[in-house]
Amino acid sequence: MIKKADFNDIEDLTRLASSLWSDCPESELKDGFLSAVSSENCACFIKYVDANAVGFAQCGLRRDYVEGTNSSPVGYLEGVFIDEPFRKKGFAKELLDKCESWARSKGCLEFASDCELNNKSSLAFHLKTGFEEANRIICFVKKL
Repeated sequence: MIKKADFNDIEDLTRLASSLWSDCPESELKDGFLSAVSSENCACFIKYVDANAVGFAQCGLRRDYVEGTNSSPVGYLEGVFIDEPFRKKGFAKELLDKCESWARSKGCLEFASDCELNNKSSLAFHLKTGFEEANRIICFVKKL
């Protein structure tokens, strides 16, 4: 079963997201999900097996320029994660489908995402699920 997350799902979302974004403090993740589930411009979906939350996807609308797109707003996959024992069962694709349907319902004509250059499993997932690579970039920063 997949359900659109609401305030009752914040703990499950935070637990799952802590594995995906391990460098982000749990309090920030929780605050982010509290904002996301109350926003018309974001959606989170949770995959359940029996009564256990085993994965999630977060998507949103982006109105600024999104690399490789020609329309606005663009649906954007912010993150998708499946607990290790439940991978390779098509659950991430199911969650992505929910995100894409949500974006279509918001009037989006395109859906986008990104991943780190060295994240080979994420790249493989994106290509397998119909995404096309739009560009590769290296970001820079310096202290002033």
